Amino acid sequence: MHIMSASAAYLLLLVFAVTMIVLTTLMSRQHIWHTADGFMAAGRRVPWWLGAVSIAITWIWAPALFVSVQQAYQQGVAGLFWFTFPNIVALMIIAPLAVRIRKLLPDGFTQPEWIRHRFDEKTHKLYLIPFFWYQLMAVTVQLYAGGNIFSLLTGVPIEAVMVILAATTLTYSIISGMRASIVTDFLQYALIIVAAITVIPWTIAVAGGWHAVAGGLGGFSGKYQNVFNPEVAFNFGIVTSIGLLSGSLADQQHWQRAFAIEEKKLVRAYFWSGILFGIVPLAIATLGFIGANPASGVGLPAGVDPSMIGVAVVQHFLPGWAVAAFLVMMLGGLCSTLDSGMCAASSLFAMNCFRYSSQEQQIQAKGHQGIALTQAEEGIKTELDRKIIARGRIGMIGITLAGLFVALAVLYIPGFGLQYLWWVFNTVAACVAVPTILSLYWDRLDSRGVFWGVLIAFCLGIPVFVYSNITEKIWLTVASSIGIIAVTTLFCVLFKRSQPFIVDLDSGSRKVRTTHSKAPAA
Repeated sequence: MHIMSASAAYLLLLVFAVTMIVLTTLMSRQHIWHTADGFMAAGRRVPWWLGAVSIAITWIWAPALFVSVQQAYQQGVAGLFWFTFPNIVALMIIAPLAVRIRKLLPDGFTQPEWIRHRFDEKTHKLYLIPFFWYQLMAVTVQLYAGGNIFSLLTGVPIEAVMVILAATTLTYSIISGMRASIVTDFLQYALIIVAAITVIPWTIAVAGGWHAVAGGLGGFSGKYQNVFNPEVAFNFGIVTSIGLLSGSLADQQHWQRAFAIEEKKLVRAYFWSGILFGIVPLAIATLGFIGANPASGVGLPAGVDPSMIGVAVVQHFLPGWAVAAFLVMMLGGLCSTLDSGMCAASSLFAMNCFRYSSQEQQIQAKGHQGIALTQAEEGIKTELDRKIIARGRIGMIGITLAGLFVALAVLYIPGFGLQYLWWVFNTVAACVAVPTILSLYWDRLDSRGVFWGVLIAFCLGIPVFVYSNITEKIWLTVASSIGIIAVTTLFCVLFKRSQPFIVDLDSGSRKVRTTHSKAPAA
């Protein structure tokens, strides 16, 4: 199913890499990224429209470009709805949470920082597990799934693709951190939109117009024309919705952008991010409907995964070079999530795995209150910024090597399937969804309820969820997903504080003062 020669594919990768690195270098000539705020949060002044694009493309994982087409092909409008709608909602629900955490932690960088501030070190360390795991999977899935798809379409060895993509993304990300991620996000989203505008209308026209699309709205079986088909809703919709909504809450990529985008425009940014995201799967899903239409005459080659139906449709109706647009789309979505995962892991590592000295804490407190620093203190602050950026770069390198190692392990170790890691990934996110929301709004939430609820959900929920997927017991998969949410909610409610956790926001100095009322003994 090769659409170009290996040499042409290497050239495409080279041009993409050079473009991203040169663009990042040119856009990073300012010294703003030399500070912790600049490297970790892009100076906290990212315009809402640029932030919206960044949020949207960060959420477009490489497999999503193909899964949406596959769902349209196999389960018609019902499958497409349950893939797209929860994804859009998962982005939009972050809006009020982003506004809230910026008020509570105005100089923060990560969500686990708030957990440490709100509870204790034990709960904070437990929280870091799902947050780091999410970024590990973000890197691993992009490298493995993206490498597989690129190799299938070009013949380039998958190992070479994974190494080139990892090296390219790490190179431009390490230059200026979050700033590099947001700048390249805009270009990568533009690549996806241009490729979609070029290929999709052309394919629809050659295939016979909108009649060709309408003929496949029910999937290839023709029985899924009802958007709310109960079979699809139960087998696919419930678990997918819980996984996506929980995933957005456990994804540091979103929280990092919440601290980077201009504060007064956060709601607008997250609302439009959902719209900008939805455009992509809805547009390319039309190819799945065409493939599902029996009159189109499109068929998948033997042994080819159904997720490749979009490529097969374009290849059937258009010249070979047009299929290369899919590679451009994939590279855009792939590298955007890769660099965002690296930046997210960078902030998690630098801001949560080290302690500040008392002198550094005093200088930070002065900065929060708007008090001028002495010349000596300015020197200490400059050194602290240097240390934070260095730690962040170490975190980037670490998550890249770890993700590449896991991707290669999936490739070479028999029985070590990516699907097992993916199942754990979805379950882990669900374990912290409810406590994350309550920590921002409920002043009676106690560390005991959060810690034991999350820990028990980890220990019981993950094995049951994995087992149910291995044995293909859909009812148990659904029950375990709902059960994890129920268990964590129950523990949070039962083990509550006797006195409220008081947050006193001083808007003048942007300093947050908290009163830790003593909780009842366990």
